[in-house]
Amino acid sequence: MGDREKRYNNRLFIIAAFFVVCFFGSFLLGRYPVYPATLLKVLLSRVFPIEASWPSQVETVVFQVRLPRVLMAALIGAGLSFAGAAYQGIFKNPMVSPDVLGASSGAGFGAALGLFLSLGYGGVSLCAFVFGLSAVGIVCLVSSRVPYNQVLGLVLSGIMVSSLANAAVSFIKLVADPTNTLPVITYWLMGSLASIRQKDVFFAAPWIIIGIMPIYLLRWRINVLSLGDEEARSMGIHTGRLRLAVVLGATLITSASVSVSGLIGWVGLVVPHLARMLVGSDYRRLLPASLLLGGSFLLIVDNFARLIATSEIPIGILTAFVGAPFFLYLILKEGNRL
Repeated sequence: MGDREKRYNNRLFIIAAFFVVCFFGSFLLGRYPVYPATLLKVLLSRVFPIEASWPSQVETVVFQVRLPRVLMAALIGAGLSFAGAAYQGIFKNPMVSPDVLGASSGAGFGAALGLFLSLGYGGVSLCAFVFGLSAVGIVCLVSSRVPYNQVLGLVLSGIMVSSLANAAVSFIKLVADPTNTLPVITYWLMGSLASIRQKDVFFAAPWIIIGIMPIYLLRWRINVLSLGDEEARSMGIHTGRLRLAVVLGATLITSASVSVSGLIGWVGLVVPHLARMLVGSDYRRLLPASLLLGGSFLLIVDNFARLIATSEIPIGILTAFVGAPFFLYLILKEGNRL
């Protein structure tokens, strides 16, 4: 193992340690103070017979309020950045994010429709999840009719489906009740983890994990595909099947994430580039690094969202404040290479 490999592996270990600090540190932050020693005892009390020496409110705050939110922030951030890194590999484009095939737009339309029809919280999440999957299904169906360039067909189909979904959302907002329904739709589309509860974890977490697993197992194949389709085929890799597997996994991740949190943009674009700067372009390290950095990033942003103002700021606004300047930096950097 060369010095560069050792350096990258050491950085990956540091990234993992940073994620652990962000994860457990998030339990300590909030309007109700929880001290580190108390948090440790409360968490261990679920495993070992420790006599309770803390108020019952502490357990309620830790397990009923903060645990679901921290888990989902970590999973959503990790999933979106993981999907973004995988997409950038199979499309060979550093500007690609999980939104490229319309999963987020489709889920946004599904949620807006569910809110408009007053389906209830569970119905809205399910509707968003189904429409997110359906949007990518339509993209894959349309792109299959473009035999000359599969990648171009996927991207153009994704743009088309996203535009239609966004237009449908605009129409729903136009005809929605401006007093009750419209504000709810608008707030949901901004993205937030304020309403996350245990049932959201049970609904979304399995789909996110199921989406992550096949992509992680295929990470060395994504390495080869990032070199070009001809090189991949010469090594016996079926590029079409590989892209389809990655698209399906990333779609599950994105649709499940958006269905419970609303639209949280830029994570899948920004974090993979940060990971690439730290551990290089080898997807055997890049995907785990993106996973851990994405979880850490959204945990930190969510902590700011609930602490920097008296009323909680939608997390999608804060990720845009970080992502948009970084996207401009990428454009300028790529432009200088031309």
